[in-house]
Amino acid sequence: MITHGLGYFEIGIFEPKHWENVGTLWRSAWQLGAAGIFTIGAPKQKHQITDVLRVDKRIPLRCYDDFDAFLAARPQGAELIGIEMGGEKLGSFVHPVRAVYLLGSEVNGLPKAVQEKCQHVLEIESVNYPSFNVAVSGSLVMYHRLLTGINR
Repeated sequence: MITHGLGYFEIGIFEPKHWENVGTLWRSAWQLGAAGIFTIGAPKQKHQITDVLRVDKRIPLRCYDDFDAFLAARPQGAELIGIEMGGEKLGSFVHPVRAVYLLGSEVNGLPKAVQEKCQHVLEIESVNYPSFNVAVSGSLVMYHRLLTGINR
């Protein structure tokens, strides 16, 4: 699936702690052209959808029990791009046509073992401290993709 000339991309959170962040990311993902969102190792709880645009009916949310299950289902040909402090700068990154973006949890970030499986690890530049709310981080990455386009 190619979405709005932005190529194909999905975004997800590794071990999210708060379902509110998943809901916020879901809305941003739909607004910014993602094909879907996902969680890896999320706590077993029912999530609530309160979004007035009903994005739960527009793009899917997939929940994987662990990182191996995610890797087995990852879209073919999509580069895995981690979002974590200490990576290459988002501002100069050229997004691939097919990408899956993976954010770390609100508490623990993205583990080194997971980062090692990524083709790229990106850091979002900031003025004071390079740590943002997880849903904000994902929104910034997707917005950057929208503004700068993709590497064709």
